Amino acid sequence: MISGPYRSGSDDPKVWEENLKRMNEEAYKVFLKGHIPVIGVNMVLPIIGIAGKELYNELMMPMSMPLAEHCNAVYRINGASEGADLEVQHFIDAHKPIYYSLNEIPSVQSNEHS
Repeated sequence: MISGPYRSGSDDPKVWEENLKRMNEEAYKVFLKGHIPVIGVNMVLPIIGIAGKELYNELMMPMSMPLAEHCNAVYRINGASEGADLEVQHFIDAHKPIYYSLNEIPSVQSNEHS
């Protein structure tokens, strides 16, 4: 799981867009190391788009947190984020790996995309 700030501390949609772009850029780098990256925000934003922006708080964490149950590790990207901190806490509680830099993430063999 890629975990980092999305809206935290900002009400500027351009900041949100840059934060999401950064998570997706890191996700691609994780993919190149042989892993399948998951970003909760990517799953939930289209649903919020249909349901309405006013439901962001009611939908984001309740829908994205269950994804953590299916992930083997988390890569925490720098930046203040209560949601990302909750995701990391899940991995702490589950005794699963937490990475704070791309270099910490081990590469795995994969013939599908190498």
